Amino acid sequence: MPPSSSPRRAVFLDRDGTLIHDPGYLGDPEGLRLLPGVADALRALDRAGFLLVVVTNQSGIARGRYTLADYERVERRLTEVLRAEGVELARTYFCPFHPEGTVAPFAVEHEDRKPSPGMWWRARDDLGLDLGACWTVGDGERDVVAGKRAGTRAVLLAGGRDKWPLPVGGPYDPDFVALDLREAALYVLRAEGRPLPARPGAALAP
Repeated sequence: MPPSSSPRRAVFLDRDGTLIHDPGYLGDPEGLRLLPGVADALRALDRAGFLLVVVTNQSGIARGRYTLADYERVERRLTEVLRAEGVELARTYFCPFHPEGTVAPFAVEHEDRKPSPGMWWRARDDLGLDLGACWTVGDGERDVVAGKRAGTRAVLLAGGRDKWPLPVGGPYDPDFVALDLREAALYVLRAEGRPLPARPGAALAP
């Protein structure tokens, strides 16, 4: 069978406040909690052919709030929790750097730290992505700006946050503002002309 001519695409996902509850500087895997509807949203995006790529700033490492080993334990726990829900992440990228940090060698600026798009570029090279065919979803302006700088379309999650009103139409403005990942996934699927979940009672059903 000849190779598909379709571009390889992904949805880039912020972690804290997008996939999991954000208690602030999470360094203990016991504190990890998926946000409501996240597993259903990720399964729907996966079924639509999107790779799932996590891109997360982790300045708590540079600030000494938790260690690199602590971060890795949390990451393993997230992988386990999502796998139990039938979701596989294609790749996870994290940025431990911050110029105001106190822990060497992480107390520096770095091209991976959002709103810079370094993690998007690394994923492009590692996974062979067409960034113009990709999406970014996150609950912060830095997620939208990084995704837009990388060339993706971007959805801002505004549930529970004071993000209204928002400008639309500028080069670094979101393409859509959603209340949560479920609504973001529905928007992406509709924009791409991908089928919505048809199973009766499916959590993503509009």
